[in-house]
Amino acid sequence: MTKKAAGRKGQTVSASTNSRGKSSIETTVTETAAANGGPVYQRLVLKLSGESLSGPQEFGLHKETIQGISHEVKEICDLGVQVAIVVGGGNFFRGTRQKELAIDRATGDYMGMLATVINGLAMVDALEKAGCHTRLLSAIEMHQVAEPFIRRRATRHLEKGRVVIFAAGTGNPYFSTDTAAALRAMEIKAQVILKATRVDGVYDADPEKVKGAKRFERISYLDVLQKGLSVMDSTAISLCMDNQMPIVVFNMTVPGNLKRVVLGEQVGSTVTAA
Repeated sequence: MTKKAAGRKGQTVSASTNSRGKSSIETTVTETAAANGGPVYQRLVLKLSGESLSGPQEFGLHKETIQGISHEVKEICDLGVQVAIVVGGGNFFRGTRQKELAIDRATGDYMGMLATVINGLAMVDALEKAGCHTRLLSAIEMHQVAEPFIRRRATRHLEKGRVVIFAAGTGNPYFSTDTAAALRAMEIKAQVILKATRVDGVYDADPEKVKGAKRFERISYLDVLQKGLSVMDSTAISLCMDNQMPIVVFNMTVPGNLKRVVLGEQVGSTVTAA
């Protein structure tokens, strides 16, 4: 058996969950990998905002930024990690910020979902060029450009070593892509949500605006909700809390940070039950 085949064999996925309702990736695999210096997560959801794809620009897509993210994802795929990505669409359109256009909220949200599909297509192209077999799954059916989201199909793609990109949010208005990331993480039985940002964790105030803002290495879901911290929206945090899905918030603009998180290094902030 080759080394690559052995790595894939180790990614056994069980259909059962433990008594706490956590993801069903076998914990023994994770513990053994961590002890050997390997990845501590076998399956994860990476949440990318639309703004993170625009780089230094205020709008659209930035070639070098997308290529950099793709190569970071390729690095963790080479470790045998199963990667799903949820993309936002704020670099093109954000329904909640279009009040001056007087667009109905539901209509604006659907427009935002279409923006995430544009970002998803861009990520598919960049990841394929980086050497990752990738599939785009959309919550809104558009067969010419993406597969429809089917939970078992998404899981099968991951088991085959493909990167899966979830676009169009949940397919419903009034739900953010943060909530979509939480929902998809539960559905595919991921072990963690990695929230990529421009800052190195969760702070008690915006570190880009408030000098001396305090960073939390670990913080509970309840504290995030009670303090009104800008990690994810309250619906996403509540969903993660109810299903005990940990969230790691880290700075994606620092090269190598994604791999460090996957290898278990202390990077960014972790949001858990306690």
